[in-house]
Amino acid sequence: MDHIQELKRKQQDYFSQGATKSVQFRMKALKTLKHLIISNEKALMSALKEDLNKSNFDAYVTEIGILLEEIRFTMKHLKKWAQPRRIKSSLAQFGSKSYIYPEPYGVVLIIAPWNYPFQLAIAPLIGAIAAGNCAILKPSELTPQTSKLLGKLISDSFPKEYISVIQGGVEASQALLREKFDYIFFTGSVPVGKIIMEAAAKHLTPVTLELGGKSPCIVHKDSNLKIAAKRIAWGKFMNAGQTCVAPDYLYVHEKVKEEFLSLLINAIDDIFGENIFERGEYTRIVSPRHFNRLISFLSDGKLSYGGQYDQRLLTIEPTILEDINWEDEVMKDEIFGPILPILTYSDVNNMIKEINQRPKPLALYVFSESDEIQQFILDKISFGGGCINDTVYHLSSPYLPFGGVGESGIGAYHGKGSFDVFSHEKSILKQTTLFDLPYRYPNTKDALKKIKRLIR
Repeated sequence: MDHIQELKRKQQDYFSQGATKSVQFRMKALKTLKHLIISNEKALMSALKEDLNKSNFDAYVTEIGILLEEIRFTMKHLKKWAQPRRIKSSLAQFGSKSYIYPEPYGVVLIIAPWNYPFQLAIAPLIGAIAAGNCAILKPSELTPQTSKLLGKLISDSFPKEYISVIQGGVEASQALLREKFDYIFFTGSVPVGKIIMEAAAKHLTPVTLELGGKSPCIVHKDSNLKIAAKRIAWGKFMNAGQTCVAPDYLYVHEKVKEEFLSLLINAIDDIFGENIFERGEYTRIVSPRHFNRLISFLSDGKLSYGGQYDQRLLTIEPTILEDINWEDEVMKDEIFGPILPILTYSDVNNMIKEINQRPKPLALYVFSESDEIQQFILDKISFGGGCINDTVYHLSSPYLPFGGVGESGIGAYHGKGSFDVFSHEKSILKQTTLFDLPYRYPNTKDALKKIKRLIR
């Protein structure tokens, strides 16, 4: 993997020349990236269709449109974000001025996953460009057409010493992680996130880890059940459940379970159609290994809806499992597929206790018309982010930093959060030379007494 070392060296040399630090340079690069996306919309849709059978609607909404909005937002605010910020100085520093200078880290590594292979490669790249870094992208080998197209588009649009794409599998990732980068941004599973963090620790490289976990969705007895059913069906089963913030399981109040379940089934049929195999537009599972892992869960509990699958097409229809408990295999790890287990509760405190006994989730969703219940759950459970009376939508806002906590991740991005992730904030105190406060020096008479008086 000598070419990786050579590429990294070239990017370091390019960064050291300082061109990427110019705001005008960054704006031009973002404009180029935007044009790249718009002018290759059909090719991107075709690649996503081939890799994951994504419909044009899903491809645009979740992979293309969201990026165009992120670029627009970033370009609108970049000049302000990049400026040094003056902040207050303390009384003990009388005569000084204090500033924070955002500066790029240097050469950053972005490792992208396969579930949204274009969006989750480009979204962090927007932040890396905006902050003034050089970047190497490592897309997933499990979505080869999208990764190949991504590599071509980047190489056609940017010099490789500025932004480059490295293709390959585990060996390529391992070779990249042996190098010392200035920052690593990883999106993927918890086990791989631990490997990334271990490799980064050898070089004391800072990291952002966007991971996952079992994200709960709570349906309280006072919720608008029809709207809850529709929004949960959409959030869970889009992209065949292969979304890091998809509701992983439901906790439904026992008093409304039967009514809600009927509404949920109707919502699934309405949104995705009663026979996804005939329509041929439902996203497929990314690989046989993931497919086989998912269908092994179908023997847990009681099959309430769905459960059909086609191994040749790597497709599993939206599925609901009842009579599930925490000992079932489907509840031990993140599902990451179109299978939705339903648990019930009668006591909110016991339900919260069960959730808190597991690793902190990346997302949490609460459906309730009660401000008191909403706030009680938000106060009692630690999680990355989420929604009240909706699912997944928080992910699309450039005003809301997105990230996990604990085992679900480290750091957050989107909007200004993306700029901040890839920027080091350099603190500067600019002191006057017009006078010099004598009490700072120990040889001044009564210096300590004066300092104590000032600090009080």
